[in-house]
Amino acid sequence: MAARLSAAGLTPHTTDHADLTYIETELPGLVDVATWREVLAALEEADCFGLVTSANGRRVWAAFGKEAPTTIYAVRGHGLQL
Repeated sequence: MAARLSAAGLTPHTTDHADLTYIETELPGLVDVATWREVLAALEEADCFGLVTSANGRRVWAAFGKEAPTTIYAVRGHGLQL
């Protein structure tokens, strides 16, 4: 995801934690349609994501769990069939 955000002209920051990887990037004042599409496509890959708007600007963030995919699906209530 960080590579996709970089390719879209943004500067993502990655932080590794014991149970997840967290990626965030500031958004410029004006974001063109193509950049928004790439940001949204990149966020689709995340386990969870969000947009924070404040007086200091806008920031998107995403988190990727480090658990095995079968565990993640079980916690979310999805039926994973192998």
